[in-house]
Amino acid sequence: MAIDNDLALVRARHSMPLVFATGAAVGVLGGMIGLGGAEFRLPLLIGLFGFAALSAVILNKAMSLVVVLAALPARLAAVPASELAAHSTIAVNLLAGSLLGAWAGATWAVRMRSSTLYKVLAMLMVFMAAALMVSHTTTLGTLSLPLWAQIPSGVAAGFGIGVVAAIMGVAGGELLIPTIVLLYGVDIKTAGSLSLLVSLPTMLVAFARYSRDGSFAVLGANLRFTMVMAGGSIAGALLGGLLLGVFSDLVLIPALAVILLVSAVKLARHE
Repeated sequence: MAIDNDLALVRARHSMPLVFATGAAVGVLGGMIGLGGAEFRLPLLIGLFGFAALSAVILNKAMSLVVVLAALPARLAAVPASELAAHSTIAVNLLAGSLLGAWAGATWAVRMRSSTLYKVLAMLMVFMAAALMVSHTTTLGTLSLPLWAQIPSGVAAGFGIGVVAAIMGVAGGELLIPTIVLLYGVDIKTAGSLSLLVSLPTMLVAFARYSRDGSFAVLGANLRFTMVMAGGSIAGALLGGLLLGVFSDLVLIPALAVILLVSAVKLARHE
């Protein structure tokens, strides 16, 4: 515990402008593809700022929660509440699985050995890179499943997404949006808003589970760091949103996928 406290003090001395700039860079990357960018922030928390895997996940989850809360009003303004209400059963269907998945994922994360968690995070980064390529470089259709198949498929997909989001400390929009489009045939704009409605309670459940573990103390020890980087992420996301469409997806998406793959290799080698 003394070592953890010493590390917290060292991290507290990080230049706040650097912390803000790092968060902003992550926000810009995410904003340019219409996402929060938490998957890019996680390897920076580990590689640049020196947090252990579980501590980085918890801090990433806290920042993701702040970013989602900041994005929610804009998303709700973009898509009428009446339209979201018409698709509320979709959110409920996914939440039936994602809430359980979030609790399970957070439980597994706190019980894993640190060396194992690094490797799991590396594998999930590769998975995210693949999901990014598929969802942004191909035309998403719909599976046109009958209702009896949609419900269990939604629960299963929600559970898997909840697990991934909890273990990585992300909101899960990278996976939720294409899932909603594929399973339910909803347009991508509405899917983006529905994903936030699913992400928020899912993140709160994972957060509640992490709060029961001693590692959660890292958040209190690094609260200023967390809020400054989250603020940078929000500012960056706004800027990235303005740059949306400026860069061709044929260039941007493969470049971001490469960043994720390089980060995965570094995490896999992390001791």
